Amino acid sequence: MTLRFEQLHGAEIERHIDALAALRITVFRDWPYLYEGTREYETRYLQTYLQCPRSLAILVWDGDQCVGASTVQPLADAPLDMQQPFLDACMDLSRIDYFGESVLLRAYRGQGIGLKFFELREAHARTLGLSTCAFCAVQRSDDDSRRPSDYVPNDAFWLKRAYQKQTNLRTTLSWPDIGETSSSEKPMIFWTRELA
Repeated sequence: MTLRFEQLHGAEIERHIDALAALRITVFRDWPYLYEGTREYETRYLQTYLQCPRSLAILVWDGDQCVGASTVQPLADAPLDMQQPFLDACMDLSRIDYFGESVLLRAYRGQGIGLKFFELREAHARTLGLSTCAFCAVQRSDDDSRRPSDYVPNDAFWLKRAYQKQTNLRTTLSWPDIGETSSSEKPMIFWTRELA
């Protein structure tokens, strides 16, 4: 299998916004996000990357199919709900790179692509002179009946990459769960890493 990585900045992402939106809808439908995605929401959400010249989208292609994607932008350019926990903690936004999502179709997992996403986003931070990388992950209850019995969280992978869970840095994001028509708030906790 020969995969191709493509890196797009800012407005360049518009070329593949449909592929990126479709991939997010597909992957985030699974636990723990359970996202009932719509093309309309995706178009609005992805504008933050299109409008930011310092953003980066990394797309993975298998032939003409987009099978994975990862996004990043300086936290100073990110939406306020991402910035607020850091502002409340009196942290300097101008030092932080915010990792949006990494989404990868199931058949392509376990091949090192997730690691490559982190390496490329960390390189993006260094290129911009940023010293902290941060992302957030949804928190679902361990006893949620929708949780698959074979689910393995990403915590061990993130810890191996030297990211630390910051329980004091929290925000909420809203989206409709599968089968719902209205959005509800979901708790999100940040993970951070200081680059050497």
